[in-house]
Amino acid sequence: MPIINSLLDTDLYKFTTGYAYAKLFPYAFGHFKFIDRNRRVYPEGFDVLLRREIESMSQITLSEDEASFISSRMPYIPPTHIDMLRGFRFHPDELSIRLDEEGHLEIDAIGPLYRVTLWETPILALVSQLYYNQQGIQPDGETRQRAIEKAKRLEAEGLNFSLFGMRRRFSYDVEDEITRIMQEYAPQHFFGTSNVHFAHKYGLNVSGTHPHEWIQFHGATYGYKMANYMAMENWINVYDGDLGTVLTDTYTTDVFFSNFSKKYALLYTSLRHDSGSPFEFVEKAITRYKELKVDPKIKYIIFSDGLDVERAIEIKNYCSDRIRCSFGIGTNLTNDTGAEPANIVMKLWRCKMTEKEPWRACVKLSDAMGKYTGDVSEIDLACRTLGINTNNR
Repeated sequence: MPIINSLLDTDLYKFTTGYAYAKLFPYAFGHFKFIDRNRRVYPEGFDVLLRREIESMSQITLSEDEASFISSRMPYIPPTHIDMLRGFRFHPDELSIRLDEEGHLEIDAIGPLYRVTLWETPILALVSQLYYNQQGIQPDGETRQRAIEKAKRLEAEGLNFSLFGMRRRFSYDVEDEITRIMQEYAPQHFFGTSNVHFAHKYGLNVSGTHPHEWIQFHGATYGYKMANYMAMENWINVYDGDLGTVLTDTYTTDVFFSNFSKKYALLYTSLRHDSGSPFEFVEKAITRYKELKVDPKIKYIIFSDGLDVERAIEIKNYCSDRIRCSFGIGTNLTNDTGAEPANIVMKLWRCKMTEKEPWRACVKLSDAMGKYTGDVSEIDLACRTLGINTNNR
């Protein structure tokens, strides 16, 4: 049976960003590239197995029950876009997949942005699960008990959290079990999941934010100095106050806060932290809100950078009553199985406003140089444009 069997088996931000592209940039094209940060060597034939799974995804259709779930639980997605999703089919010919001579995996997805963006999360989940399958790796005997203990600890600490774990999950079945465990053992503080399929299956809240690719696209289109402004403004134009969390580190947090005006501080309910020191981020966020005469106690920070339970509790206690906080915990829940989790991403590499225009390079910086992605010369240009001194990072 294929691993991916539902169009909803993906993260919320794939649907929200896809709709935003469709509404504002319907002719835009994108090129996503797979990146394995650990340069894992994949076994011979892995690309063939992955291609087989990709081909099977072309048969996926949105059911009426799934469409009704989107309509009722994701009301910011309009009926016109839900109708588009009813007719949506994955196009495997948008992908190229190969193993190089050393066994490193190369994947490129190229096509209209509103649709090619939907490949990202399923591909990462497929790569993760197929690797374990082909290597004969199974979860250890303590996986379930560890998850129960974590859920109980999170509940006891009163820590509000969502499950952000699809992209590097051990398997579909493990994510399924972990979702049920969180729902059962942390009923008051498990807010929901970013995986729309499991939200649908278990009647959970759908939780998520907008991704780096949205700001990367705006950086390539409008310039790096205007990227945060235009990305925030266009998100507001699309969602009119819904989905009010803004990602801060695409071109570093310091650059973001220099762009973060009172208008956006008031309109966005929360900031998402995804790289660098969370404690320094708390101080910078509170300082900026106070500079703008906005009470930080009515705002949230969503922390999502490689969290485990103990780290999340430490951050919660640090925030105390100075600013509200919530947490997106991913791999530490959906892949704490005794196996080594993959360190893989799929990032927007190039984009263009129409098919006929030349490609423009897309880069992501972040507050950790190890997360920089993109062409080296373009990263250098972005840093020089923004006045970022990489020697001090």
